[in-house]
Amino acid sequence: MNNAAGPQRPADQDVGEEGRRDWFGPLADSDLWHDFVRTPSALFAASILGVFVVAAVVPGWVAPYPVFDLTQIHLIDAFKPPAWLPGGDLRFWLGTDDQGRDMISAIVYGVRVSLFIGCAGVLLAVLIGVTLGLVSGFVGGWVDGLIMRIADVQLTFPAILIAVMIDGLSRAAFGAVDYERLAMGVLIVAIGLSGWVQYARAVRGATMVERGQDYVAAAKLMGLPTRAILWQHILPNVMTSILVIATIHLAVAIILEATLSFVGLGVPPTEPSLGTMIRIGNDYLFSGEWWIAIMPGGALVLLVLSINLLGDFLRDALNPRLR
Repeated sequence: MNNAAGPQRPADQDVGEEGRRDWFGPLADSDLWHDFVRTPSALFAASILGVFVVAAVVPGWVAPYPVFDLTQIHLIDAFKPPAWLPGGDLRFWLGTDDQGRDMISAIVYGVRVSLFIGCAGVLLAVLIGVTLGLVSGFVGGWVDGLIMRIADVQLTFPAILIAVMIDGLSRAAFGAVDYERLAMGVLIVAIGLSGWVQYARAVRGATMVERGQDYVAAAKLMGLPTRAILWQHILPNVMTSILVIATIHLAVAIILEATLSFVGLGVPPTEPSLGTMIRIGNDYLFSGEWWIAIMPGGALVLLVLSINLLGDFLRDALNPRLR
């Protein structure tokens, strides 16, 4: 029997194309993806950041040598220059540090620590700032005044000063021995407590606009509790500004962690971050072993630059006034 509908594609071809359409259709049709694939700076930033993220998630797959295995580290390999310089070793493309560790491997594990502290600190700042911003903008009154006055007071202090104060209080409270174990947690808390204000102010302003919308009035008439209105109805409508601020804040958090580690207030040498590596390399910078500080410094620049470029792209792409 002839098929009046004409020739048909094989069933497996139909399934494959339908599956691709189901998975990638919404993404490929979105304005954000359309702008992303046509923005060279965003593609470059995403590629660089993707490499850093993979290195942070699975450092054992990326690092040529295990930096924490003392049986694989030899002091005779210390201070070897990069492979393209006289005296370099092809085993260590970017040279070695003062302990004989491969610089590529050390940078990979340093990026892991810096990204973890930065992401965790930003997440804590988001949780605190978004919660206070929603409550402040929706409730109003003396609650709004109290939260905003606290935010105004904190804005008078630089973020690094707040972080240094929290670090100093933690050292005095826990002692030197316990502080070594809690150093990463202290840095996360310091970054979170020094960065929540910008989220609170942005979310408060957006919430004050959204609380007058019809869907909020309808939710109140339905008898929904305030918690449900805030988290299920208002929060999704202010997520755009939160995403943009969080992306830019992540770069600031990584720089803050690197700064604290550089001055000796960050993570201990047993958990080296990029800031710690730069501080160690700074001691040898003028004695000729410049790569010990310059290589992790370059990695820090690339990491922060890629995050900032993505943040700038998101800020422009998600701004309806620019469309």
